[in-house]
Amino acid sequence: MIKVTLNGKKIETNSNSIFQLANEFIEENNHCTKDHVLILNGFQVSDDFKLNPNDKVVIIKKGAMVNEEEFESMVSARSTPGVYNVLKNSKVAIAGLGGLGSNVAIMLSRVGVGNLLLVDFDIVEPSNLNRQQYLIKDLGKYKTDALKETISQINPFINVEIRTIKVSENNLGKLFKDYDIVCEAFDNADQKAMLINNLPLKLPNVKIVSASGLAGFESSNSIQTKKLMNNIYICGDLENEAKPFNGLMAPRVTVCASHQANMVLRLLLGIDDP
Repeated sequence: MIKVTLNGKKIETNSNSIFQLANEFIEENNHCTKDHVLILNGFQVSDDFKLNPNDKVVIIKKGAMVNEEEFESMVSARSTPGVYNVLKNSKVAIAGLGGLGSNVAIMLSRVGVGNLLLVDFDIVEPSNLNRQQYLIKDLGKYKTDALKETISQINPFINVEIRTIKVSENNLGKLFKDYDIVCEAFDNADQKAMLINNLPLKLPNVKIVSASGLAGFESSNSIQTKKLMNNIYICGDLENEAKPFNGLMAPRVTVCASHQANMVLRLLLGIDDP
């Protein structure tokens, strides 16, 4: 008999392999093997593996929703071990919910960041649909409301706060005082400069992940993440701004948003080097 963790709960089993354990579990729960996904220590397996003490096994029934404890276990099963527990206690604010911010928010919700603050004052309109995480059904809604609803369909157990207001020099200190990282995702260059110039003065310990240079369809390899100064990181190529004949296209915008989300992830895990 060995001790393993099955779907987030420590159990003792006589099973010697993951297939044996799965058959025992599935038989007890009256399901069919073909309807399940097996994950061993964070990796989905299709072959049989020997079970060792303290292995972590997740058995997922395809197409079925589960309770919060099982959901967290299943989401964390596909993460690097130990990462999920750090992320679920983290707090990240996203300022601006356009092509950058809406994509960043979706990615951070998928990795399991437990507390998100979404800030924007605008509504969803048709031109947003070429690069932002909204659908036709969202047209006319505030972006904060629409994005919170989408996130609830991805991970209903994380805490999502929304503020449907415009960020200004006067309110940014109060808005972001409880958050570890602020992801700057404004479309407007003046707004970007306002946040980067003023937030460090009001909240010197908050890390800022910003973006500049993501328009057009130049090579995605030119988009990089750099540390500008203490607690400020910037993603993009720093050159290709949106302007006539050089619009905002979904691929490059999303690549830059992925850089931002990945830098946020690294910072939350204590990795400072971009």
